[in-house]
Amino acid sequence: MYKNLKSTIKELAKSAVVIAEKTLGSNKGKEKKKMAIEYIISRIPVPTFIKPLVSMLLSSFIDDAVEFAVEYMEAI
Repeated sequence: MYKNLKSTIKELAKSAVVIAEKTLGSNKGKEKKKMAIEYIISRIPVPTFIKPLVSMLLSSFIDDAVEFAVEYMEAI
């Protein structure tokens, strides 16, 4: 499950970055990152009562996934 969760987070990060960019536009990096992280956490496929724990335990991974997604989107 843990490996699948990480894969899901990476895919959610790509969608989150695109949505944040379309919604907020340019020059709002911090706001877009916050929006992307909230998007990912809200859609993690775990029960709602576990989401705060998962988001805390995987906060660094989620942050890295968002950064990777940004770099990926800039490259294409």
